[in-house]
Amino acid sequence: MSVLVGLIVTLGMLVVVPVGLRLLDGPQPASLRLLRRGWPLLAVPGAVSLWLPRGPLAVALAGVYALATLALALHVPVRLALVLPRRPAAGARTSPRLPAPAEVAALTALATPAVAGLALVAERAGHELFGFELGILALTVPHFHFAGFAAALVAGLVCRAAESRGTRFAALSVPLGTLLVLLGYFVDDWAELAGALVLTAGMWAVALATWRELRPGAPDGVTRALLGTSAAVLVATMLLALSWALGEATGLPHPDLTWMAATHGLGNALGFAVCSLLAWRRLAPSRTAASARAPLTHPAVPAAPAHRTELPA
Repeated sequence: MSVLVGLIVTLGMLVVVPVGLRLLDGPQPASLRLLRRGWPLLAVPGAVSLWLPRGPLAVALAGVYALATLALALHVPVRLALVLPRRPAAGARTSPRLPAPAEVAALTALATPAVAGLALVAERAGHELFGFELGILALTVPHFHFAGFAAALVAGLVCRAAESRGTRFAALSVPLGTLLVLLGYFVDDWAELAGALVLTAGMWAVALATWRELRPGAPDGVTRALLGTSAAVLVATMLLALSWALGEATGLPHPDLTWMAATHGLGNALGFAVCSLLAWRRLAPSRTAASARAPLTHPAVPAAPAHRTELPA
């Protein structure tokens, strides 16, 4: 694994995932809170494995991290059980509900690090998993930390903060594009190009909403700068991703993987993921305060008439 890819993956393991987990909206079961608190202890062995020669020790340390990512993925059904309504009574005419777009993005963020963990163990063992070359496996690890976890997480946060047709599209197309890219690994370059197109459309929708809806309302200049940087970087890095996928599918000239890691990979890691997460960390207090000021609503209870004095929330 190259030094640059190792540094990007280390950033994802030790910074992006733990910070992102603290920003995750929605239900927080005790097991997820425990995993979030213990994440640094579980991620350090994985980060150390990146800098060791391939072999049993590197595999064992990578396995610790892979188990942590698997534990994270196992929270997908747990979270689904908490957010979806219970089964209706027999005979009731109730159409089944699906998770909201922002929830789909959050579930994707929980699941995708497991793909990176599996690829890491295989790469550290020198095993060409499913026939993929070790170089591809090495790049799969950062891809599913940033284009998987970070992108889906931010798409979900943007959708919750500024819900609209565009942000709902982003919260659905980022997970779909990530899945299609993964499937493209097993099908062909054209399938991967289709995934890149969907993922790029979703990421550009995230960038547009961030620039137009969130950046102007940020509480301070630093937060506005972080949001603006993350949006602008996405435009450039996803163009690079499209050029690479198009070149692989058609044979047209395109950047090689080393150049992609130094531009697309580093840009997404620092310019998008880190800037976005720092901005959302700064926005977290204002989001909490806004939630505290919002009146509590109980759909099952009729609203009080306008002339009556309502109790404060």
